[in-house]
Amino acid sequence: MLIINIETARRFILGKQGLWPGRRWRGIEGTEQAMHAMEYLQLDPLHIIARSQDIKLHSRVLDYTPGMWEDLAYQQRKFFDWGGWLAVRPMDELPHWRVVMRRERDGHSGNSRICRMAREHADAIDEMRAILRERGTVSNRDFKMATRTRTQNYRGSKDSALALYYLWRTGEVMTHHRKNFERVYALTETVAPAHLMRESGEAEADRFLIKKDVSFSGLSQPSRVAESFRGHGESDRAAKKLLGAMLADGDLIEVQVEGWKRVHYALGSDAEVLGDVSAGRVPKAWTPLDTTTTQEVVFLAPLDHVSARGRAKVLFGFDYVWEVYKPEHLRKFGYYTLPILWGDRLVARFDSKLDRKTNTFVILGLWLEDEALGNDEAFAEALACGFARFVKFLGASKLDATAIREPLLRQRACESEHSPSSPKQSDDV
Repeated sequence: MLIINIETARRFILGKQGLWPGRRWRGIEGTEQAMHAMEYLQLDPLHIIARSQDIKLHSRVLDYTPGMWEDLAYQQRKFFDWGGWLAVRPMDELPHWRVVMRRERDGHSGNSRICRMAREHADAIDEMRAILRERGTVSNRDFKMATRTRTQNYRGSKDSALALYYLWRTGEVMTHHRKNFERVYALTETVAPAHLMRESGEAEADRFLIKKDVSFSGLSQPSRVAESFRGHGESDRAAKKLLGAMLADGDLIEVQVEGWKRVHYALGSDAEVLGDVSAGRVPKAWTPLDTTTTQEVVFLAPLDHVSARGRAKVLFGFDYVWEVYKPEHLRKFGYYTLPILWGDRLVARFDSKLDRKTNTFVILGLWLEDEALGNDEAFAEALACGFARFVKFLGASKLDATAIREPLLRQRACESEHSPSSPKQSDDV
């Protein structure tokens, strides 16, 4: 068993996700590399300053512009979106996911809602199949409510919506493209490459699913891996047996983080990287192309895996809750607050908006974990560089930083608006 400290755990998890020690990919080719390294790109429709998935990629990829992921998915067909937990996945993984799709269709996935949709909306499902064969592409918006049967389901208010969703979840159709973020469907054989229109073997798919989940987390609790696996159609006993076999084979290794009660899993192929990080070395493949996160802060998206759903508290001692769905009077910080990564720590958060009338990026509030950072020149410079790059990413023409209470941070942020340059890369990570 490998024993590591919490700093190593943080750096390893951040590095696996492409967030430390700095951006190591560039442009659309780099976006493709980042999406593979991230394992899943979770999608969210909300567009406040930018969509969560675009902010995620901006924090990992130099010269990223909103929508690059869509080009890779829906034009180049290198990725596809799928799942109740909506995420973009590499297209070459499709044979493994087709096993999961078939399990959902057959009721072997632990999700009874899919089978219930098939029973309750069989006629609408047949109708959508026929329409797709005739038209090629179909959106739920193509069907007026007055012509459909109303449903009471969070997946849609029309039977056509549920029928299309069912066909998508069970693999008969895929997302052809998106229009205003809404899926436009097409039959799978018209979207996916022909050589990927197959299923992996059951055992092969099961091992893939476990390794995928562990790689996504970096370090994953056995209970989480088993739970994820059970959701794909296996019992606890079968999951534990397979996990034991994968440990014996070296596909997985056990890692104990000092201060954490439970042993975690990592990929066996990550043992060397873990050793490097534990020894204070930056793995060669992680070398930044430009500034490090010490020289320039990075803003994490609301749904970034390293900080969402309570993980920020465990990894960073940073209590982060996305408050977008909270009533205004219950919000502690703001509607669309983003965590700020400096070095390998989350040290602050800010709320903001994009004033589209004046094309101004407006800081609504900035909150520091340690008030001393308000007078820290290095942090002030790193924060200013982060804001400068973010303004460019958003396509804004101005930055309004008047809401920042700390004079030094406010001054540096305002100066960054007129300074397009960023500090040169150094060996200090």
